[in-house]
Amino acid sequence: MRRYYTRVCNFYYGKESKTLLSKKRSLPLNNNPEISFDHIEIISRQSKKKISIKKINSLSKILKKQINLDLENIKLKKKNFANLDFQKIPNIMGILNLTPDSFSDGGKFNSKRRGINHALQMFRLGANIIDVGGESTRPGSTPVNKKLEWKRLEKIIRSLSKKIPLSLDTRKSDIMERGIKCGVKIINDVSGLTYDPKTINILNKYKIPFVIQHSQGTPQNMQNKPRYKNELLDIYDFFENKLNFLRSIGIKHNNIIIDPGIGFGKNLKHNMNLISNISIFHSLGFPILVGNSKKRFIKDLTGKNDTKNRIGGTVASSIYLMMQGVQILRIHDVNELLQGIKVFKKLFK
Repeated sequence: MRRYYTRVCNFYYGKESKTLLSKKRSLPLNNNPEISFDHIEIISRQSKKKISIKKINSLSKILKKQINLDLENIKLKKKNFANLDFQKIPNIMGILNLTPDSFSDGGKFNSKRRGINHALQMFRLGANIIDVGGESTRPGSTPVNKKLEWKRLEKIIRSLSKKIPLSLDTRKSDIMERGIKCGVKIINDVSGLTYDPKTINILNKYKIPFVIQHSQGTPQNMQNKPRYKNELLDIYDFFENKLNFLRSIGIKHNNIIIDPGIGFGKNLKHNMNLISNISIFHSLGFPILVGNSKKRFIKDLTGKNDTKNRIGGTVASSIYLMMQGVQILRIHDVNELLQGIKVFKKLFK
């Protein structure tokens, strides 16, 4: 049987969304009256077709059943966790790199004082949670041994976890367990839970919320001619298979976030297709996180107008992602992004 995928599209916001919902002309995303949609795109590996939600009943019995199951996931209200409020779009995950070699801010915050101050500042300015990492996973980077990684992290995690919610960006099960014992609220593994086979045991043992990120290859080789049959659908299938596996081994909770991994084993075409069709992942039924901040695609798109901080490209892509219902954005420049979003929302009303 041909496999179909459901991508929600044609979104409405705020007052307009509430008006259309009251007239039953749109459906809510995440049971949130602030954002709704009135079209879906039905996608297969052979074709795609956009239709109004009013025409779903005219579909074949088998296709209608599958679309309605997807719509139940899409409309489902997400349970809040780790200071993330899924009735608010977007939530902000502030980035704290405690490394000397991260692609954007390596060496900028890798002392205890500077790291703590920067994390507290991002949280005061409006970040919901701070993602702390002690190993660079930029393209071309090499692994850091767990002793050095934990040395970079320990004092800052112990200090900050008593004051603000933290996410831990690591691929190593030992680091995850130490971080959990020190109070981190989310595990964020950029390898998609594949780098360390013991990771699954830690997640199962502690029942902690976690991010599943898609990544093709390793940081050392992931940008060496990445290939997909269909990047959008291949990555969707990756998430679906991973979620089914996690259920099969006993991880039953829904405190799971999916991240398509912009820039992790993707070229410009792959990244743009993922961003422009990001709303397909709503039908998985879990919150979506996107790390678009300062990424290479901004340089590729802007050419001579590229800048070191790439704030303009980050804000523009973030607003687009917000308009597609993405619940979490992973961001370096928290204040500048929130400034842009606040102005946009006021003008949009």
